[in-house]
Formats: sequence, structure tokens, C-alpha cells
Amino acid sequence: MTAATRLRELPPGPLVESLTRVSARQGRFDLRYGRPTEPGWTTCAELLAEPERFDRWRAGLGGWLREQYGESHERTTAGYVMSWYLWVPAYVGGLLFHHERRVPALGPADLAFRVARPRPHPDAMAVLSPGFACLPDDPAAGTPGADVVADERALAAVLRGRFAGHAARFVDAYGKTVRLGKRMLWAAATDALDNALWLSGRYSGDEGAGVLDAGLVLEGGPAPFTSASTLRPVGGDGGPVEWTRRRESCCFHYLLENGQGTCSTCPRLSRKNAADPCGARDD
Repeated sequence: MTAATRLRELPPGPLVESLTRVSARQGRFDLRYGRPTEPGWTTCAELLAEPERFDRWRAGLGGWLREQYGESHERTTAGYVMSWYLWVPAYVGGLLFHHERRVPALGPADLAFRVARPRPHPDAMAVLSPGFACLPDDPAAGTPGADVVADERALAAVLRGRFAGHAARFVDAYGKTVRLGKRMLWAAATDALDNALWLSGRYSGDEGAGVLDAGLVLEGGPAPFTSASTLRPVGGDGGPVEWTRRRESCCFHYLLENGQGTCSTCPRLSRKNAADPCGARDD
């Protein structure tokens, strides 16, 4: 029996409690523990093991785009699915880090999600393993399945590393099915983690705390991520401070003539990436 199998056989107690608490602090997704029995769910491992399933996912999205905009584009469907998939490990990890200072197992075999209809985006996520990393003062420190680390910086490194490990598997599998380069795929991974931490704070009413967590986890923009957090304040001058960010990756929605044009945070508008940020393969 492998260590991963033994871990999954542990009682899920503390992590289930965490998921219950964080789920109540956001309304965007259904979050749960254990793979549901109803249809429509897949584990990330199952999807990555059969990359052709990404083609079917993109085909379904293409149909929805044609219904909405009268057209589709292969790069647009590639960009949407790229971001949607990476959002699953990023959001689960970001929420639990931000609210609970716990980092669950984020490997492809540790996560499952459900794709909605008719717009085929992930609308529910499940954690499949009870193990987690935590801080020394966590009430569950010392219980089976808890991996205690020294401090918040070390815990941030755990989140960064576990997410990067999953993202690397995705980059390898998905990159074989689409005409996007590795830099674009890792840029999308950077965006997913930065956004997940930011929105974890925003959804619970403390946007600034989410911004701080994004800066901590992406401190220095370590490879293979393409940048540190790009969150920055706007406004002020006596009014409330708001936050925005520059995206590292592109959803390619601008390719739809009947769409809403270029997003305000698109890297195509950034001088840093002006030399063809969304263009040809870079690998």
C-alpha cells in the first residue's frame, strides 16, 4: 500500500471542517470533500491521463460560443479551457490557505470537479485526500494526516510547490492538444494562483488580506511562474482604494468579432508583453 493510499484512508475530519467553513465564505462554487456519485464529475488525474478529453471539452465550449456570439475560434476555446482547468487547484488551494492556513493535497488524483451546462465551466470542486499542511498553532497539528511546517512563509511555499506540481502535469498534457506555448500555459497558471488568493479575500470582505497572500505566495515570481503577483491599487485620492491586476495570459476572447473586445487587464495592452504576448508558440 502506498503512502498516498494510506493517507486517503484516514478520517477526513479536520479538512472536511475547513471545507465547510470556507465554502460558506464564498458563493461562486460548490466545494465538498470526497468524489460525488452523481454524473458529470471527473478527477483531474482522469482528464490528464486522456488528453483527448480536452478536445471534447473545447468542442462543447465551441458550441456554446457559437450560440452566444455566432462564432468560435480554436485559440479562444484553448484559452478558456486552459484557465478553467487551472482554476480548480488554484482556487481550492488559495481558499484554504487564505481562510484556514491549511494547504490540502493538490495533485491530480486529489481533486475532482464538475463541468456545468450549457456554459461548460467548472462549477463544483471536491478534495479527495484528507491530508494537509498547516502551521504549528493549528488546532489539528499533530493529528494523522497533518504536515506541520515552520511558519507562514513555509506554508506559502507548500502551496506554491503543490500547485506548481499539478500545473506542470497540466502543461505537459494540455500542451500536446493545443497551439499554445509553454510560457502561455505557465502564465495562465500564474494568473490562476494570483487571482485565487485575491478573490479569496474579496469574497469574504477583506480584499487587502487576499492581496497580501498573493504577494506572499508568488513572492519574487519564482520559476516556472512567469511573474510575482501583479495586483496593484487604483483610485484612492480620498476615495476607497480598489485593486486590479495585469494578466499574464490571454483568454483570446478578443478573437470573437461579436465579443466584448479586449479585456482591460489583457497582456496585449501591457508594454511588457507588447512584442506578441498572445501569438505564436514559444516552445
